[in-house]
Amino acid sequence: MSRIDDTFAALRRDGRTGLVTYVTAGDPDMATTGRILERLDAAGADVLEVGVPFSDPLADGPVIQRATERALATGATLGGVLDMVASVRPRIKAPIVIFSYANPILRMGLAAFASRAAAAGVDGVLTLDVPPEEADELHAALTAAALDTIFLLSPTTSDERIRRAATLGGGFLYGISRLGVTGVRSDVADSAADLAARVRAQTDRPLALGFGVSRPEHVKALGACADAAVVGSALVQVIADHGRDAALLDEVERYVRWLKS
Repeated sequence: MSRIDDTFAALRRDGRTGLVTYVTAGDPDMATTGRILERLDAAGADVLEVGVPFSDPLADGPVIQRATERALATGATLGGVLDMVASVRPRIKAPIVIFSYANPILRMGLAAFASRAAAAGVDGVLTLDVPPEEADELHAALTAAALDTIFLLSPTTSDERIRRAATLGGGFLYGISRLGVTGVRSDVADSAADLAARVRAQTDRPLALGFGVSRPEHVKALGACADAAVVGSALVQVIADHGRDAALLDEVERYVRWLKS
């Protein structure tokens, strides 16, 4: 079993709702991102998603777009992200998932990326613009390196695609609770429970639901139908608000502990 499998097995055994945290690597800089990951792990985040900055983040709302712009301005690259992960991996218990668009990975080369990611201690890869129907080569490269291939599901995903994502993928399925781009919302969309029910009807693979999570009650609501909740934009906004302030790391840890409360 992979580190991701072990994590979700423990969540189910203990009856807990997991928390998956997303940060944009390189915002405010790569070294600070490494320290943020350590604090997220210390705060009890169950899975750490590390976003690779890309110039055309079509699925992301303004908060993550701005974080991506800041990261690219500091010179962030896929190679730099993997080097950073390698440097902090020995001090982090939680699984680490690389969250990327396809372009940076294809530019590095599938085999080269998979090899470097595995060597860095990455556990899984979510390439959000590669659908299951077009993922055979990516899946083969990641599987050869013992990395989980994680797929994105939306409220409009067909049952057939859910089954293929569950069969081809590994680790967990990442469901977005509403259509549109990433961003904080006041409540959890009703479509989250609908999507979760459809996924449960097709597979017992663990499911994490995101898009809009920002408060403990959101985590609780998603825990009623999924294995974990994903927080992205709200956490990225905390990082943006504190930037290079001395309080940044404490605020990140405080926020995640509050979500898990």
